[in-house]
Amino acid sequence: MKKSFATVAVLASLATTAFTATAMADVPQAVKARQGQFNIMALNLGILGGMAKGQVEYDAEAAQAAADALVAVSMINQAPMWPAGTDNMSIEGTRALPAMWDNVEDAMGNWAAFGEAAKAMQAAAGMGKDKIGPNMGKLGGSCKGCHDTYRAPK
Repeated sequence: MKKSFATVAVLASLATTAFTATAMADVPQAVKARQGQFNIMALNLGILGGMAKGQVEYDAEAAQAAADALVAVSMINQAPMWPAGTDNMSIEGTRALPAMWDNVEDAMGNWAAFGEAAKAMQAAAGMGKDKIGPNMGKLGGSCKGCHDTYRAPK
């Protein structure tokens, strides 16, 4: 079960990445990179969220792997992924609002908060289902800090 779950997760990630790369051929590489990063985050948050909600059976190994992936993503240098002129008013294919570039320090503070929340999840994920829920709230709050201010609605 554990290996098949991990295989499905990897295949889903690859399929999403391949579809995104094809559909967004004209989008700058920096935007593709940051959106790929967010896809990886969403996949792993989904795994943990499913376990926290009881929609997916808790699996300590899978929970730990998802939390480890979130920490790894949180360590990616953000500067190259946010060049000026890659907001939704300048190009198509992104939901990043121009306000992001007016408040880079705030946005990167939110990114740092995500990293801290990811580390807390990493420390707790393998310790039981009851440890995931409270940490999901911290992760969600760190994501919300950017989404509410710097991301356009669909």
